[in-house]
Amino acid sequence: MYNHNGEFFPASDNPFSNRGFLFSDAVFETVRIYNGKVLFLEDHYFRLMSGMRIVRMSIPMDFTMEFIEQQLLETASKNGADKSGRVRMTVYRNDGGLYLPKTNQVSFVVQASALEDNYAVSDSAYEVELFKDFHVSKQLLSSVKTTNRMVNITGSIYADENGYDNCLLINDDKNVIEALNGNVFILHQNKLTTPPVSDGCINGVMRKQILSIAKKSGKWEVSEESISPFDLQKADELFVTNVIRGIQPITKYRKKEFTREASVYLTDELNKIIEAD
Repeated sequence: MYNHNGEFFPASDNPFSNRGFLFSDAVFETVRIYNGKVLFLEDHYFRLMSGMRIVRMSIPMDFTMEFIEQQLLETASKNGADKSGRVRMTVYRNDGGLYLPKTNQVSFVVQASALEDNYAVSDSAYEVELFKDFHVSKQLLSSVKTTNRMVNITGSIYADENGYDNCLLINDDKNVIEALNGNVFILHQNKLTTPPVSDGCINGVMRKQILSIAKKSGKWEVSEESISPFDLQKADELFVTNVIRGIQPITKYRKKEFTREASVYLTDELNKIIEAD
């Protein structure tokens, strides 16, 4: 028998033995669907495979890119999200064991919801603050999208309680590495900078696209290097990237306000690439 909120149920019916629930023993990918296609499919697929290898999950023989794409698109279609949608695939290690699993075989869950059509730059106010209660470690595991997002959860609560739209996370060196829901970029004069993955940030798919677009444009010097909180005060522009939102301009950090010209340009170029594919 197991006890759920004071009521007892047969152990054979226990839905809470999932290792993703018990130990956050799971990895996930959140993708954007547009006009019946998975945007940046290859990047998502290889990041998922890399994450599974890093946490020692067995990769099923049928986990080909084509199979994953089919699962994502079918789920999107059944949820009315095949024109434009958000789809999340969570891969979890199968039941059994405590910290040491009884198996490294996996199962998966796919969920979908509809979104607006194109990436667009918001002109609304968007204020951020540093979240300093917990730090992100500079290690390989920090770059993997596991379901252990407690820093992001507590940071989101802090932002909500204090009237901020988002928070920026810092690592053990007190450098800024990312936002609660995406990678962070700063533009200072003619230099566009984002933290390197080695600083502890997520190896973001949209981060990769924006780096590529910015380098090809020739408009800025593009760099991957550590960002200190002091650098935020000097920046002309500050924005967050993820595959669902695209680019979210930050308008204010403490007393500093920012422009959004680069965000508009990069979003326009991003939409051109998507429409051309």
